Amino acid sequence: MTDTLDINKLDLAGTKAKGKRPYFLESKQTEQVMSIVMSLAMELSVTRERLASVECLLEDRGLLDREQLNSYQPDKSEAERRSADTQEFLARILRIMQQDKEEMQRNDPTMEEVQEKLTKS
Repeated sequence: MTDTLDINKLDLAGTKAKGKRPYFLESKQTEQVMSIVMSLAMELSVTRERLASVECLLEDRGLLDREQLNSYQPDKSEAERRSADTQEFLARILRIMQQDKEEMQRNDPTMEEVQEKLTKS
């Protein structure tokens, strides 16, 4: 399935709200880990619900038995699609760390700026 708009889902997964992120736990790192864990929990919860529904529907209609699920091997195209989905998933759950990295890069002076500042002193 191709998106009709030229949108990079990996870029969108890391978008950040304006302003500083509030931190409520003992450290920024603890907050980041908690954010990642909660993102994973949310993703897993949704996935489990949908998977249970699909399995029930397929089994009720006699289209699939549970053993077929255990022995399924995706072809190359499906494996590539799954790999892209995994990358998007990781971008979503690790976005807090990526955003912090980007913020640090924006705020840090370049080596040339530091050198120029030091030579002026």
